[in-house]
Amino acid sequence: MKKLWLIFAQACTLGLGLALALQAVNTLHPRPATGQSPPERSLVQAAAQVAPAVVAIRTDDEPGGAASPTGSGVIVHADGWIVTNHHVVAEASQVRVQLPDGREGTAQVTGSDPETDLAVLRTDLRALPVARWGSSQQLVVGEPLLAIGNPFGVGQTVTAGIVSALQRKALGINVFENFIQTDAAINPGNSGGALVNSQGLVVGIPSAIYSRDGGSIGLGFAIPAELAQQVVQALQTQGYVQRGWLGVQTRAFTPDLARVLKLPAHGGVLVSVVIPDSPAAQIQLHTGDVIESVGGTSIRSPEHLLDVVAELRPGQRAPITLRRNGQALTVEVAVGQRPRPGTTPPPVQD
Repeated sequence: MKKLWLIFAQACTLGLGLALALQAVNTLHPRPATGQSPPERSLVQAAAQVAPAVVAIRTDDEPGGAASPTGSGVIVHADGWIVTNHHVVAEASQVRVQLPDGREGTAQVTGSDPETDLAVLRTDLRALPVARWGSSQQLVVGEPLLAIGNPFGVGQTVTAGIVSALQRKALGINVFENFIQTDAAINPGNSGGALVNSQGLVVGIPSAIYSRDGGSIGLGFAIPAELAQQVVQALQTQGYVQRGWLGVQTRAFTPDLARVLKLPAHGGVLVSVVIPDSPAAQIQLHTGDVIESVGGTSIRSPEHLLDVVAELRPGQRAPITLRRNGQALTVEVAVGQRPRPGTTPPPVQD
């Protein structure tokens, strides 16, 4: 059965490890420059540009225990700031990072955002090489990409592929999803590494794969650079991400559902649950209401509503247009602050 895997490092046999290492060496060994076409040269240069800033992360779940390889990270500031995946360090009591140049140091988790699977570390090492961010919004399907990370703990490895798809949502991996899909080989241990374009810019952070057994079958998913930068900035300054919150559960309001409910199909989402004492409850939104727009933005899906509301500032007032029993209404809501994971009420609501 196929599954979506968060790409933790997993134990592997020595034979598999050696095979992977040999494959990595064969893949990374460059041909003479005179035999390289311009696209090949650009990928070689891109790898050389970013690889020094991609670290291996080792964590220990028990104080005093031995650190084991679990993932990768990308240095985003020379003063020791590193971005990785939340799931790489979520249970760690101790974190160590190793640079490709051989330097090693301890790191502290300064902030984490489970809803996007991102975390920020601060290491005691300084004068570090830094990766530069690119724009995932400029990507096109078919464009070449590199994935740089530390799969299975064998050492830094570069794999190549293309952009397979953009804006993958509703995969059930994270609360907030807008993944870049790639066929570049991504395996356990690549989590938190770099997805790189041919200009040597980081356009994504690998986070998950679709797999039968945890190995790569060419279906990898990376968090886009713009979202990663936004979350990293918030985690650096306040240790968490502040988001707007309405307090409803919704489902897609499809034409078929509209026919069943004998309501006009005007688009939007159908409210299925209103969280008690939430902003939605305070303005008396009802189960069965169809939310058509929030803050002037037409709502296309439950995931879109989640994104639109999250972008609003807590305390901001925003108009909501809706239909109740087929009648058009406009109400105004004072946006709440989205509860952080692990708090009550559950934060997974819109």
